[in-house]
Amino acid sequence: MSEGKGRSRFWRRKAPDPEGRMTLVEHLRELRDRLFWSFVAIAIGAVVGWIFYTPIFHVVSKPFFDAADVLTKEGKAPILSITGVADAFNLRLQVSLATGVVMTSPIWIYQMLRFVTPGLHKNERRWAAIFGAAAVPLFLAGVAVAYFAMPHVLGAFLGFTPTGLHPIIDVETYVGFMLQVAISFGIGFLAPVVIVALNVVGVLSARRFASWWRWVLFFTLVFAAIATPTTDPFNLFIFSAPLLLLMLAAFVICWANDRRRAARDRRTPWSGLSDDEISPLDLDVESAEPAGPVEPPDRPGGTEPDLHQLSD
Repeated sequence: MSEGKGRSRFWRRKAPDPEGRMTLVEHLRELRDRLFWSFVAIAIGAVVGWIFYTPIFHVVSKPFFDAADVLTKEGKAPILSITGVADAFNLRLQVSLATGVVMTSPIWIYQMLRFVTPGLHKNERRWAAIFGAAAVPLFLAGVAVAYFAMPHVLGAFLGFTPTGLHPIIDVETYVGFMLQVAISFGIGFLAPVVIVALNVVGVLSARRFASWWRWVLFFTLVFAAIATPTTDPFNLFIFSAPLLLLMLAAFVICWANDRRRAARDRRTPWSGLSDDEISPLDLDVESAEPAGPVEPPDRPGGTEPDLHQLSD
Protein backbone atom coordinates (compact mmCIF):
# COMPACT_ATOMS: atom_id res chain seq x y z
CA MET A 1 0.00 0.00 0.00
CA SER A 2 2.81 2.35 0.86
CA GLU A 3 4.48 1.56 -2.46
CA GLY A 4 1.31 2.52 -4.33
CA LYS A 5 1.08 5.77 -2.42
CA GLY A 6 4.72 6.52 -3.18
CA ARG A 7 4.15 5.98 -6.89
CA SER A 8 1.05 8.13 -6.95
CA ARG A 9 2.93 10.85 -5.10
CA PHE A 10 5.76 10.57 -7.62
CA TRP A 11 3.49 10.98 -10.63
CA ARG A 12 1.14 13.50 -9.02
CA ARG A 13 1.55 17.02 -10.32
CA LYS A 14 0.73 20.30 -8.71
CA ALA A 15 -1.41 22.87 -10.45
CA PRO A 16 0.81 24.91 -12.83
CA ASP A 17 1.93 28.28 -11.60
CA PRO A 18 0.18 31.06 -13.60
CA GLU A 19 3.53 32.86 -14.02
CA GLY A 20 5.38 29.71 -15.09
CA ARG A 21 7.59 29.45 -12.00
CA MET A 22 8.98 25.98 -11.26
CA THR A 23 11.29 24.44 -8.73
CA LEU A 24 14.44 22.61 -9.80
CA VAL A 25 12.73 19.25 -9.35
CA GLU A 26 9.78 20.39 -11.45
CA HIS A 27 12.14 21.59 -14.20
CA LEU A 28 13.91 18.22 -14.23
CA ARG A 29 10.58 16.40 -14.30
CA GLU A 30 9.40 18.58 -17.16
CA LEU A 31 12.62 17.91 -19.08
CA ARG A 32 12.23 14.17 -18.44
CA ASP A 33 8.70 14.17 -19.80
CA ARG A 34 9.61 16.17 -22.90
CA LEU A 35 12.58 13.91 -23.68
CA PHE A 36 10.48 10.83 -23.05
CA TRP A 37 7.79 11.82 -25.54
CA SER A 38 10.44 12.89 -28.05
CA PHE A 39 12.14 9.48 -27.83
CA VAL A 40 8.77 7.73 -28.09
CA ALA A 41 7.97 9.68 -31.27
CA ILE A 42 11.40 8.93 -32.76
CA ALA A 43 11.02 5.25 -31.87
CA ILE A 44 7.64 5.10 -33.62
CA GLY A 45 9.14 6.83 -36.65
CA ALA A 46 12.03 4.34 -36.60
CA VAL A 47 9.54 1.47 -36.66
CA VAL A 48 7.92 3.02 -39.73
CA GLY A 49 11.39 3.39 -41.28
CA TRP A 50 12.12 -0.28 -40.51
CA ILE A 51 8.89 -1.41 -42.21
CA PHE A 52 9.42 0.72 -45.33
CA TYR A 53 13.19 0.20 -45.39
CA THR A 54 13.46 -0.82 -49.05
CA PRO A 55 11.89 2.29 -50.65
CA ILE A 56 13.60 4.54 -48.10
CA PHE A 57 17.02 3.06 -48.85
CA HIS A 58 16.33 3.54 -52.55
CA VAL A 59 15.83 7.27 -51.84
CA VAL A 60 18.93 7.43 -49.63
CA SER A 61 21.19 5.70 -52.17
CA LYS A 62 19.93 7.67 -55.19
CA PRO A 63 22.49 10.53 -54.82
CA PHE A 64 25.32 7.97 -54.85
CA PHE A 65 24.11 6.27 -58.01
CA ASP A 66 23.50 9.63 -59.69
CA ALA A 67 27.12 10.54 -59.02
CA ALA A 68 28.21 7.05 -60.10
CA ASP A 69 26.52 7.48 -63.49
CA VAL A 70 28.62 10.56 -64.19
CA LEU A 71 31.85 8.98 -62.96
CA THR A 72 31.25 5.76 -64.92
CA LYS A 73 31.55 7.72 -68.15
CA GLU A 74 35.01 8.80 -66.96
CA GLY A 75 36.08 5.23 -66.17
CA LYS A 76 35.78 5.64 -62.38
CA ALA A 77 32.62 3.66 -61.58
CA PRO A 78 32.21 3.60 -57.76
CA ILE A 79 30.63 0.61 -56.04
CA LEU A 80 28.63 0.41 -52.82
CA SER A 81 29.61 -2.60 -50.76
CA ILE A 82 28.79 -4.48 -47.56
CA THR A 83 31.84 -6.13 -46.04
CA GLY A 84 30.85 -7.22 -42.52
CA VAL A 85 28.49 -9.98 -41.45
CA ALA A 86 26.26 -7.67 -39.38
CA ASP A 87 26.66 -4.61 -41.60
CA ALA A 88 23.35 -5.18 -43.38
CA PHE A 89 21.49 -5.21 -40.04
CA ASN A 90 23.37 -2.16 -38.78
CA LEU A 91 22.60 -0.35 -42.02
CA ARG A 92 18.88 -1.02 -41.70
CA LEU A 93 18.93 0.13 -38.08
CA GLN A 94 20.84 3.31 -38.98
CA VAL A 95 18.48 4.20 -41.82
CA SER A 96 15.43 3.49 -39.65
CA LEU A 97 16.64 5.74 -36.82
CA ALA A 98 17.49 8.54 -39.25
CA THR A 99 14.01 8.21 -40.76
CA GLY A 100 12.49 8.51 -37.30
CA VAL A 101 14.47 11.66 -36.51
CA VAL A 102 13.56 13.42 -39.76
CA MET A 103 9.95 12.24 -39.94
CA THR A 104 9.11 13.16 -36.35
CA SER A 105 11.00 16.49 -36.34
CA PRO A 106 7.74 18.47 -35.84
CA ILE A 107 7.06 16.48 -32.66
CA TRP A 108 10.45 16.70 -30.94
CA ILE A 109 10.88 20.34 -31.95
CA TYR A 110 7.48 21.03 -30.41
CA GLN A 111 8.44 19.16 -27.22
CA MET A 112 11.65 21.17 -26.86
CA LEU A 113 9.70 24.37 -27.45
CA ARG A 114 7.13 23.43 -24.80
CA PHE A 115 9.97 22.96 -22.31
CA VAL A 116 10.97 26.61 -22.80
CA THR A 117 7.59 28.35 -23.08
CA PRO A 118 6.46 28.05 -19.39
CA GLY A 119 9.10 30.62 -18.43
CA LEU A 120 8.02 33.12 -21.07
CA HIS A 121 5.48 35.92 -20.90
CA LYS A 122 2.21 35.74 -22.79
CA ASN A 123 3.37 37.78 -25.80
CA GLU A 124 6.67 35.88 -25.87
CA ARG A 125 4.77 32.58 -25.99
CA ARG A 126 2.97 33.80 -29.08
CA TRP A 127 6.29 34.52 -30.75
CA ALA A 128 7.65 31.17 -29.59
CA ALA A 129 4.74 29.42 -31.31
CA ILE A 130 5.51 31.29 -34.53
CA PHE A 131 9.20 30.37 -34.29
CA GLY A 132 8.32 26.74 -33.64
CA ALA A 133 6.09 26.70 -36.73
CA ALA A 134 8.94 28.19 -38.80
CA ALA A 135 11.63 25.90 -37.36
CA VAL A 136 10.10 22.68 -38.73
CA PRO A 137 10.03 23.67 -42.43
CA LEU A 138 13.47 25.28 -42.12
CA PHE A 139 14.94 22.08 -40.66
CA LEU A 140 13.37 20.01 -43.43
CA ALA A 141 14.56 22.55 -46.01
CA GLY A 142 18.13 22.17 -44.76
CA VAL A 143 17.87 18.39 -45.07
CA ALA A 144 16.43 18.76 -48.59
CA VAL A 145 19.23 21.10 -49.71
CA ALA A 146 21.85 18.65 -48.44
CA TYR A 147 20.11 15.76 -50.19
CA PHE A 148 19.81 17.41 -53.62
CA ALA A 149 23.40 18.72 -53.47
CA MET A 150 24.83 15.36 -52.38
CA PRO A 151 25.56 14.09 -55.95
CA HIS A 152 27.80 17.11 -56.58
CA VAL A 153 29.61 16.56 -53.26
CA LEU A 154 30.17 12.87 -53.96
CA GLY A 155 31.27 13.67 -57.50
CA ALA A 156 33.85 16.13 -56.18
CA PHE A 157 35.25 13.62 -53.65
CA LEU A 158 35.27 10.57 -55.90
CA GLY A 159 36.50 12.59 -58.87
CA PHE A 160 40.04 12.39 -57.45
CA THR A 161 40.10 8.65 -58.22
CA PRO A 162 42.60 7.84 -60.99
CA THR A 163 41.12 6.72 -64.27
CA GLY A 164 40.69 2.96 -64.50
CA LEU A 165 40.17 2.43 -60.77
CA HIS A 166 36.83 1.65 -59.20
CA PRO A 167 36.40 3.01 -55.66
CA ILE A 168 34.62 0.56 -53.36
CA ILE A 169 32.66 2.53 -50.76
CA ASP A 170 31.32 0.89 -47.64
CA VAL A 171 27.59 1.54 -47.54
CA GLU A 172 27.62 2.39 -43.80
CA THR A 173 30.31 4.99 -44.44
CA TYR A 174 28.26 6.54 -47.21
CA VAL A 175 25.01 6.62 -45.20
CA GLY A 176 26.82 8.02 -42.14
CA PHE A 177 28.40 10.77 -44.27
CA MET A 178 25.08 11.65 -45.88
CA LEU A 179 23.27 11.79 -42.55
CA GLN A 180 26.02 13.96 -41.05
CA VAL A 181 25.69 16.51 -43.86
CA ALA A 182 21.87 16.43 -43.87
CA ILE A 183 21.43 16.83 -40.09
CA SER A 184 24.14 19.52 -39.98
CA PHE A 185 22.39 21.63 -42.57
CA GLY A 186 19.01 20.98 -41.01
CA ILE A 187 20.35 22.45 -37.76
CA GLY A 188 22.19 25.20 -39.62
CA PHE A 189 18.97 26.37 -41.22
CA LEU A 190 17.57 26.98 -37.72
CA ALA A 191 20.14 29.72 -37.05
CA PRO A 192 17.96 32.51 -38.59
CA VAL A 193 15.10 31.51 -36.28
CA VAL A 194 17.40 31.92 -33.27
CA ILE A 195 18.56 35.34 -34.53
CA VAL A 196 15.00 36.60 -34.98
CA ALA A 197 14.05 35.24 -31.55
CA LEU A 198 16.93 37.16 -29.94
CA ASN A 199 15.74 40.31 -31.71
CA VAL A 200 12.15 39.88 -30.56
CA VAL A 201 13.14 39.55 -26.90
CA GLY A 202 15.37 42.64 -27.22
CA VAL A 203 18.77 40.98 -26.96
CA LEU A 204 20.00 41.56 -30.53
CA SER A 205 19.18 44.63 -32.62
CA ALA A 206 19.27 44.76 -36.41
CA ARG A 207 22.01 47.40 -36.32
CA ARG A 208 24.21 45.23 -34.12
CA PHE A 209 23.56 42.21 -36.32
CA ALA A 210 24.43 44.22 -39.45
CA SER A 211 27.72 45.30 -37.86
CA TRP A 212 28.68 41.61 -37.62
CA TRP A 213 28.19 40.91 -41.35
CA ARG A 214 31.85 39.97 -41.88
CA TRP A 215 31.75 37.41 -39.08
CA VAL A 216 28.39 36.09 -40.28
CA LEU A 217 29.79 35.60 -43.78
CA PHE A 218 32.97 34.00 -42.43
CA PHE A 219 31.29 31.55 -40.06
CA THR A 220 28.65 30.63 -42.66
CA LEU A 221 31.36 29.69 -45.13
CA VAL A 222 33.29 27.83 -42.43
CA PHE A 223 30.16 25.92 -41.44
CA ALA A 224 29.47 24.98 -45.07
CA ALA A 225 33.10 23.92 -45.55
CA ILE A 226 33.06 21.73 -42.42
CA ALA A 227 29.72 20.14 -43.28
CA THR A 228 30.92 19.41 -46.83
CA PRO A 229 34.73 19.09 -46.68
CA THR A 230 35.34 19.39 -50.40
CA THR A 231 37.75 21.54 -52.39
CA ASP A 232 35.18 22.27 -55.10
CA PRO A 233 34.08 25.93 -54.80
CA PHE A 234 30.82 25.12 -56.62
CA ASN A 235 29.77 22.72 -53.85
CA LEU A 236 30.69 25.32 -51.23
CA PHE A 237 28.48 27.83 -53.03
CA ILE A 238 25.56 25.38 -53.23
CA PHE A 239 25.54 24.92 -49.46
CA SER A 240 26.48 28.42 -48.33
CA ALA A 241 24.14 30.38 -50.63
CA PRO A 242 20.86 29.22 -48.98
CA LEU A 243 22.31 29.90 -45.53
CA LEU A 244 23.36 33.42 -46.53
CA LEU A 245 19.92 34.10 -48.02
CA LEU A 246 18.30 32.98 -44.77
CA MET A 247 20.64 35.25 -42.80
CA LEU A 248 19.63 38.13 -45.06
CA ALA A 249 15.96 37.33 -44.50
CA ALA A 250 16.57 37.25 -40.73
CA PHE A 251 18.18 40.70 -40.91
CA VAL A 252 15.20 42.11 -42.85
CA ILE A 253 12.78 40.74 -40.25
CA CYS A 254 14.89 42.17 -37.40
CA TRP A 255 15.09 45.54 -39.15
CA ALA A 256 11.31 45.66 -39.66
CA ASN A 257 10.72 44.67 -36.03
CA ASP A 258 13.10 47.39 -34.78
CA ARG A 259 11.27 50.01 -36.86
CA ARG A 260 7.92 48.86 -35.49
CA ARG A 261 9.26 48.95 -31.93
CA ALA A 262 10.77 52.44 -32.43
CA ALA A 263 7.45 53.78 -33.78
CA ARG A 264 5.61 52.33 -30.79
CA ASP A 265 8.10 53.86 -28.36
CA ARG A 266 7.65 57.28 -29.93
CA ARG A 267 3.91 57.08 -29.33
CA THR A 268 4.21 55.85 -25.74
CA PRO A 269 7.68 56.45 -24.27
CA TRP A 270 7.19 53.93 -21.44
CA SER A 271 5.95 51.04 -23.65
CA GLY A 272 9.49 49.89 -24.30
CA LEU A 273 10.08 49.08 -20.65
CA SER A 274 10.32 45.45 -19.63
CA ASP A 275 8.00 43.91 -17.08
CA ASP A 276 10.45 44.31 -14.19
CA GLU A 277 11.15 48.03 -14.86
CA ILE A 278 9.30 50.91 -13.17
CA SER A 279 7.61 53.44 -15.43
CA PRO A 280 8.61 57.12 -14.88
CA LEU A 281 6.36 59.18 -12.61
CA ASP A 282 4.71 62.39 -13.75
CA LEU A 283 5.75 64.93 -11.08
CA ASP A 284 3.91 67.89 -12.61
CA VAL A 285 1.18 68.97 -10.13
CA GLU A 286 -1.93 70.45 -11.65
CA SER A 287 -3.82 73.15 -9.73
CA ALA A 288 -7.12 71.85 -8.42
CA GLU A 289 -10.22 74.06 -8.44
CA PRO A 290 -11.63 74.79 -4.98
CA ALA A 291 -14.62 72.67 -4.21
CA GLY A 292 -17.91 74.33 -3.29
CA PRO A 293 -19.70 73.95 0.05
CA VAL A 294 -20.97 70.48 0.78
CA GLU A 295 -24.70 70.36 1.41
CA PRO A 296 -26.08 67.79 3.84
CA PRO A 297 -28.18 65.05 2.31
CA ASP A 298 -31.93 65.51 2.33
CA ARG A 299 -33.84 63.71 5.07
CA PRO A 300 -37.37 62.41 4.76
CA GLY A 301 -39.84 65.06 5.88
CA GLY A 302 -37.14 67.74 5.87
CA THR A 303 -36.23 67.13 9.52
CA GLU A 304 -32.73 67.57 10.82
CA PRO A 305 -31.04 64.54 12.38
CA ASP A 306 -31.05 64.32 16.17
CA LEU A 307 -27.45 64.48 17.38
CA HIS A 308 -28.28 62.70 20.64
CA GLN A 309 -29.76 59.77 18.76
CA LEU A 310 -26.72 59.64 16.53
CA SER A 311 -24.39 59.59 19.55
CA ASP A 312 -26.41 56.79 21.12
